[in-house]
Amino acid sequence: MRALLYSVLSLAAVVTTLAADAPAGKPTSKPKDDLEDSEPDTIFNGQTVPPMKELGTTINDDISKGNWLVEFYSPMCPHCMAFKPTWQTLYEFYYTSKSIASTPEKEGDSLNSFTRWYDFKFAKVNCIAYRDMCSEKGVENFPSIIQFKDGNEIKKMKGAQDLSTLSKWVEETLESIRPGSRPQGGPKLPEVGANFVETGPETEDEAKKKEAVVSSATESAKPTSALEVKPKKPKATPNPTGESVVLTAEKFQKMVTNTLDPWFVKFYAPWCHHCQAMGPNWKEMARDMREKLNVGEVNCDVEKRLCKDAHVKGYPTLLFFRGGERIEYNGLRGIGDLIDFAANAVEVGSGVPDVDLKSFRKMEETEEVIFVYFYDHATTSEDFLALERLTLSLIGHAKLVKTKDPEMSKLFEISTWPRLMVSRDGKPSYYSVLAPKDMRDARKVLNWMKSVWLPIVPELTSSNAREIMDGKLVVLGILSRERSDEFIIAKREMKKVAMEWIDKQTQMFQLERQELRDAKQLRIEEAEDRNDQRALRAAKGIRINMDEIERKAVSFAWVDGVFWERWIRTTYGIDVKEGEKVIINDEDNRRYWDVTINGDPIRPSRTSILETLSKVVANPPKISPKSTTSSIERVFFTIRNFCSGHPWLALGVAIGFLLAASVWGKSRMRRKAFGNTGGFFQLDGKEGLLGGTNGGGKVD
Repeated sequence: MRALLYSVLSLAAVVTTLAADAPAGKPTSKPKDDLEDSEPDTIFNGQTVPPMKELGTTINDDISKGNWLVEFYSPMCPHCMAFKPTWQTLYEFYYTSKSIASTPEKEGDSLNSFTRWYDFKFAKVNCIAYRDMCSEKGVENFPSIIQFKDGNEIKKMKGAQDLSTLSKWVEETLESIRPGSRPQGGPKLPEVGANFVETGPETEDEAKKKEAVVSSATESAKPTSALEVKPKKPKATPNPTGESVVLTAEKFQKMVTNTLDPWFVKFYAPWCHHCQAMGPNWKEMARDMREKLNVGEVNCDVEKRLCKDAHVKGYPTLLFFRGGERIEYNGLRGIGDLIDFAANAVEVGSGVPDVDLKSFRKMEETEEVIFVYFYDHATTSEDFLALERLTLSLIGHAKLVKTKDPEMSKLFEISTWPRLMVSRDGKPSYYSVLAPKDMRDARKVLNWMKSVWLPIVPELTSSNAREIMDGKLVVLGILSRERSDEFIIAKREMKKVAMEWIDKQTQMFQLERQELRDAKQLRIEEAEDRNDQRALRAAKGIRINMDEIERKAVSFAWVDGVFWERWIRTTYGIDVKEGEKVIINDEDNRRYWDVTINGDPIRPSRTSILETLSKVVANPPKISPKSTTSSIERVFFTIRNFCSGHPWLALGVAIGFLLAASVWGKSRMRRKAFGNTGGFFQLDGKEGLLGGTNGGGKVD
């Protein structure tokens, strides 16, 4: 079918070309191997853009090196023609853009800086002229866009796409090529068909001459161009008066956007009750941050455009800004919570601190989670740039330090640099990726950090409840700060239990991996003994992927049973006044365990927790759980769990149910049409049993 489509379109294109281009009485010229760039140069942001490269028979050689984004199209396809302006605008926008980390071009350098810096090119292929090439690449729809790296297909997208979707694709690719070089949140895009974008790619001199506008104020908080105006250096003394500064659009642009000063800003509305309740705490926090951190506030009833550009969707919204980046504060709004976050944010302005073993040990006394970046003399500025991008996301979660101290490397057995480690309550674990290029992938590194940035036994709060409870079994200690001695002992005991459980799981993980490796080696040896090359290749090709082994994650946490008394009593039926207790919660299935195998309450002790936990993680659990839901919700979750655990059986039951319903429905329709005739049916107005009119045989 695909070959027929190509043949028909090719014939149509050839006929059209001959009719339109061939002079009367003269033969057409011999077709060239590759299409020439017949389109004229275009202008975008005042820069000349050459025609997009059109690939042909040499496509495999052309894309064999570097990164390519190629459109496969047909000039006979209406969708391709409608998509053409979008594709051209995308090409022009990125061709004239520059990376944040790239350097300006030298005079006389004809190479485009974007192409040189990222080794990234756009191209297109006419599938009517080169149908064999398109068929070879598996193109079945027009238009189709394929990303290639060194000749290998990385990703394919079928059909016309909008500019935003394509830009997101390009941004992800560029960030993976040059980590830390792309603006967070993506650049501001032009309109399709436009030849200029106000805050788009431009030279630094042009950017400085541009008049600042309100709409670019908060967009600058998420860098919008490759070479934007460089923010001014931080002031020597922030927040000298200890007050929350009222920020207008003009002040915001001057004091926040165009500087490297850290700012903690409240976006509010005067009529908002939550804003009014938080007002005294916000002022007190500003006083406490005097000469430490800039604090400001924006009245969204007055500065509506500024708040809209800041993507404020509710009041109050608290944002922390530094240079070209920002994060949102989602914690509690008590005075202590605000000051704690602000104090942690102050440290961001000074960058990632360098530590040695002595200062690291001292830091461990007060910090539960510390990320350590090990580096050496060969670590590049690009590595440190990617590291700096992580600091904002860690505010309020964990500390980040770097070190080149040989004693630190020796203690933690570091032999390759750079290397990333996390110390949780003194227990180290490592980021498994070792390649420098992957270490510069800020998104992947941050994803790993998020999975380990909680303490081994964190306190459950409203801000981290979902992060702690979802997707895992949680051993939750219900403790009381009012009984200080018991509280300290219970926390210490839970931490010991958690570490012991983690050690056991690590040993089990290593044992399972070694068993898989041994099994692979046995297959290899067996194939070598039989001299079976096919089996040998298959055995060597076995990949050991521990992620495919299904295991239920287990974490530990504690909650203040006095502060959360009502929730604990209504959800688990526990009153902390009767003493510290432990429950094992399975949030995904809305169930929990609160007793041991003997029926006694689970206490915060090593024996009680470990014996019960081993029975709970068994499949099926050896202790019956209790439910945190109503009867109707339990039915829903039972059906959902059955379907997820037995998908094929569930599909069979569903099909059987539909068939039964169909048969029952047809029966109802038949009875409605012919009446309730029992074993009889009607024929020409005469009744008979099984076709007989008089109980006899055939009647002519």
